[in-house]
Amino acid sequence: MKQQEQFSSRLGFILSAAGAAIGLGAIWKFPYIAGENGGGAFLLLFLIFTMILGLPLLLAEFSIGRTAQQNAVRSFQIIAPGTKWYLIGILGMISVFVLLSFYSVVGGWIITYFWKMITGQLNGLTEPEYAEIFASTIANPAISLGAQLFFMIITIIVITRGVQNGIEQANKIMMPALAILFIILVIRSVTLDGASAGFSFLFYPDFSKVTAHTVLDAMGQSFFTLSLGVSAMITYSSYLPKDQNMPKSAVSIVAMNIMVVLLAGLVIFPAVFAFGMEPDAGPTLLFNVLPTIFSQMPAGMLFFAVFLIVFLFATLTSAFSMLEIIVAVLSRGNKRKRKQWAWIIGFAIFLFGIPSSLSFGLLSDVSLFGKSWFDLADYMVSNVFMPTGALLISIFISFKMKKSALYEEIKSGSNLRFSVFQAWFFLIRYIVPVLIILVMLDVIKG
Repeated sequence: MKQQEQFSSRLGFILSAAGAAIGLGAIWKFPYIAGENGGGAFLLLFLIFTMILGLPLLLAEFSIGRTAQQNAVRSFQIIAPGTKWYLIGILGMISVFVLLSFYSVVGGWIITYFWKMITGQLNGLTEPEYAEIFASTIANPAISLGAQLFFMIITIIVITRGVQNGIEQANKIMMPALAILFIILVIRSVTLDGASAGFSFLFYPDFSKVTAHTVLDAMGQSFFTLSLGVSAMITYSSYLPKDQNMPKSAVSIVAMNIMVVLLAGLVIFPAVFAFGMEPDAGPTLLFNVLPTIFSQMPAGMLFFAVFLIVFLFATLTSAFSMLEIIVAVLSRGNKRKRKQWAWIIGFAIFLFGIPSSLSFGLLSDVSLFGKSWFDLADYMVSNVFMPTGALLISIFISFKMKKSALYEEIKSGSNLRFSVFQAWFFLIRYIVPVLIILVMLDVIKG
């Protein structure tokens, strides 16, 4: 049985899938991890692992979704009936439920910062003052919860409108806008006096700074930035017609993800070095350091507003895919049930995320396993759920699906040569699982 809806075009699918991938991992997490790991060497490792780990996994998820043309749970049931492999889809649902519960908190921070910026509350402050205003903002329960709820309501409304009128239409607007605004920001950043030091940091590898942890960080980042392992791409590819070129779409999405990562680096690092800041400021880089930098530029707060819009668009497009995974399973293609489940699950995610939102204020003294609720949720998704899901998907597609049928599915709509398929199959069966296990072992040791 086919899904009731499909993407109306290959472009709509690519923009939506790219929107799912391009989020906090590319714009927030990548810059500060690259900053902490020496810049250029980390970027080079990230690009290598994206090609040998991220791209094969992305095509694997696409193959599962389009083969069955059903949601993340039903796809595994159709391909491997009478087995427990469908639990991968269940794991994906749990993963995105937890992920969106704290992801929406950060989305709320962005909305709050945008409001503070347009009302003039962020003008002309020093870096300590920006740090103080960020800390007070995320510690305020009314502001934090209100912004988080507002972010979730936007996400819910888009999902209630369905695949073509909701997800696809929103991404067709947001993704081109994101690219245009990003380019404007890059032009401003790279024309600053002293920006060349940022170029050197980002593009000239210093291998003396590379450690085993740097390699594993780059490896993990390569599939975190593509939203792999949570069945998001299985869900989106189930809406993809059989005559569409799946390998080409996968390459396009990876290319767009890399482009955004590079644009984020070109916005942040030249500006950071131009104003004598440190690139290894960690997770607060975008909320403390960047406002300080933009405030020192001519018309800087206008450019900061543009950056916040880019950041918000990227965060929302990823949030759409997270909620869609769960709603697709529960609604089973029924439009009326889609609207009901979107509101039910969206509100449940908000409620589950309340402790994450309060982790920086009322619940700041509460910890589980030595971590705040926010940090624990982030740790579980990033270090346990996602790599586990990615590992199981790589094993499932290479050992459970028939190789001949898999080749026919991937070749459908394309002119993929068998030799290229063989190389991909070797990677997904032998190389990808080993790399993921190395990441997971590093997490266990860490």
